[in-house]
Amino acid sequence: MADGGERVAWGQGLRFAFGTLSVLRVRVERWDRAAGGRAMTAAPVVGVVLGGIAAGAGALVTWRAGGLLGAVTAVGTLAALTRGLHLDGLADVADGLGSGKPAEDALRIMKQSDIGPFGVLTLLLVLLAQVAALDGQFGHSVLRGALAVLASAVAARCALAWGCLRSVPAARPGGLGAMVAGTVPPVGAAAGTALAALALAAGGSFDGWSALRLPLAVVAGTGCAGLLLGRCVRRFRGITGDVLGAMAETAATGTLFALALLG
Repeated sequence: MADGGERVAWGQGLRFAFGTLSVLRVRVERWDRAAGGRAMTAAPVVGVVLGGIAAGAGALVTWRAGGLLGAVTAVGTLAALTRGLHLDGLADVADGLGSGKPAEDALRIMKQSDIGPFGVLTLLLVLLAQVAALDGQFGHSVLRGALAVLASAVAARCALAWGCLRSVPAARPGGLGAMVAGTVPPVGAAAGTALAALALAAGGSFDGWSALRLPLAVVAGTGCAGLLLGRCVRRFRGITGDVLGAMAETAATGTLFALALLG
C-alpha cells in the first residue's frame, strides 16, 4: 500500500527512483505521491546499481594507478551519475543551517542558486573525507575498496526512505521534497535497510571481516543521516529535496568513516 491507500507497482516505483535519483534514462510512468513512496522505499536498489558502476570504475583505476586516484574516480563517478544532486543539497542545507535565520529565511537561502561559505566548507570537508576513507580501503585491497564504495552508495539511498517517513512533514509545498514527504511507512524503511545490510554482508563474505563491517557501517551511516534529519525537522519544520540530498551524503560519509574506524 502506498500513500493515500493506492496500490502502485514496484516497477513504477523503481522507474520513479531511477528517473529522479540518477542520470540513467528511464521512462517514468507515474509522478505522484503514491509512486514517490514506492520510489523512496526502493531507493537502495538505485544505490546498488550506481554503487556497482562507481565501484567498478574505482577498482579499475586503483589496479592501474593506485588507491588515491581510484578513490577520486569512485567519488567522481557517483557525483556524475546523480548530476551532483545530493552534493548540491548538502551545500544548500549547510548554508541554511549555518545562516542562523528563521525557518522561512533559511529555506529561501537554500533555494538560491549560489553556494555560500558554509556550503563550500561542508562540500570540501565531506569530499575530502570520502576520498581519504576510500583511499584507505583501496589500500587494503581492491575488493575491500570496491565494497566500501558499494556500501556507501547503498547507505545513502537507505537514508532517503528514513527521511520520508510518514511522521516527517514537508517544509514547504512544491518540489520533490513535498512529493515524497510522509510517504514511507516505518516498516518499509526498516525492511529496506535490513535487506541492504544483509546483502552487503553476503557480498562481504568474500573478504572475511567485511561481512560484519559492511552492515555495521551502513547502520552507522544511516544513523548519522537520522541525526541530520532530526536537526533539519526542528530547524525547518520538515524536509525538502535538499534535506534528502544532504541525508544521502551524510549517510555515505558516515558509512565510509565507520569502515575506516573498524579497520
